[in-house]
Amino acid sequence: MKTEAKNAKRRRATPPRSKSNEAAVQLPLDIDDASASLLWMGAGSGGDRHSAPMVIVQHLSPLKVTAAYESYWRFAAERQHIFFKRAKRAPQPWTRNSVLSTYKFTNAYRASDRVSQYLIRNVIYRDDLPGSNTEVFFRIILFKLFNKIETWRMLEAELGPITYSDYSFERYCNVLGRAMQRGETIYSAAYIMPPGSSAFGYPSKHQNHLRLLEKMMKDQLPDRMEGAGSMQTAFELFRGYPTIGDFLAYQFATDVNYSMITNFSEMDFVIPGPGARDGLRKCFQDFGGLNEPELIRFVADTQEHEFERFGIDFPSLWGRRLQLIDCQNLFCEIDKFSRVAHPEIAGRTGRMRIKQKFSPTIEPIEFWYPPKWGLNERILSGAFPNEVSGDQPNAGRSAAGVNGVKAGAEYGL
Repeated sequence: MKTEAKNAKRRRATPPRSKSNEAAVQLPLDIDDASASLLWMGAGSGGDRHSAPMVIVQHLSPLKVTAAYESYWRFAAERQHIFFKRAKRAPQPWTRNSVLSTYKFTNAYRASDRVSQYLIRNVIYRDDLPGSNTEVFFRIILFKLFNKIETWRMLEAELGPITYSDYSFERYCNVLGRAMQRGETIYSAAYIMPPGSSAFGYPSKHQNHLRLLEKMMKDQLPDRMEGAGSMQTAFELFRGYPTIGDFLAYQFATDVNYSMITNFSEMDFVIPGPGARDGLRKCFQDFGGLNEPELIRFVADTQEHEFERFGIDFPSLWGRRLQLIDCQNLFCEIDKFSRVAHPEIAGRTGRMRIKQKFSPTIEPIEFWYPPKWGLNERILSGAFPNEVSGDQPNAGRSAAGVNGVKAGAEYGL
């Protein structure tokens, strides 16, 4: 009884009002129909807001965040500003942030990345190729098994139109095998595809992956995807195949959902990948009893409030909020960003360097999204959000004043 009374008192608590904590505000929580409210509080009593982790008091236990948590929001906004500057063909430099200008990071929105854009426009929505669910599914998974634009273009150049009705294991294997003999890389480095030799028995990855795709098609997976009642069901269907773990199953379900085969909200379901799990641990010292998907949902649900609280101008994707898949990706990116911006915050893997350097691509992108999102009409109208550069007064400032941590001052976020 004493514990229950103490918890009830804690839930009714209000943040201390002091000059250093005037930005404390109440936040809503909508995770699994939880009804408890959250309160942002400084961990110290009247000390500097950045001298100790901030705490969210909620019905489970304190949820403590690090300096990387604020960088998460500032990174998302700055990366989105860079995206719009590039989309408008603005000249470099696109950012004053030394980390973002030096290293390669994905966009704030997954569907804006070059490979996703190619998948949507050049693989899924093709007027010159069959549009049945079977054919579209075949093209999506074939593309995503390699996840490399150059590999898809090579297959088209040597085999002609990519269709399931004309598919041949031997022909596809020969084209991919010759490319490997020439020393070409046929797989993307974005994520690692398991070799699959234990499941299918071939010495080469591409042979096993073609057999995996054949098995999906034989199992009539396109039709089963269409009949899936939720993104989680679609995820579970992929998860049941050899070599496909949680991360790949979620990625494949998201890619199929760009098409008309399924029509799930991207706010339905989330599975964090290895990088996102590391990013979560860099942003949160204490999960407060929540699991990783619940933390990602919390961030997605409170995004407008957090951008406003930190005084950050975030230009959304023509009105589309960050979805669960985007917030998941951003945790992966903040893991990398923190290796330089917050080296004092250790992650699970202990990695301290960012491998890939940024180099702008010459080929421009005409951005185009799944028509069911209703964004393409806005893009064609030429509507772009107003830009806020790092020179603006609020850049590097939080709602409580000048951000003294590295992410806000030294790194310009």
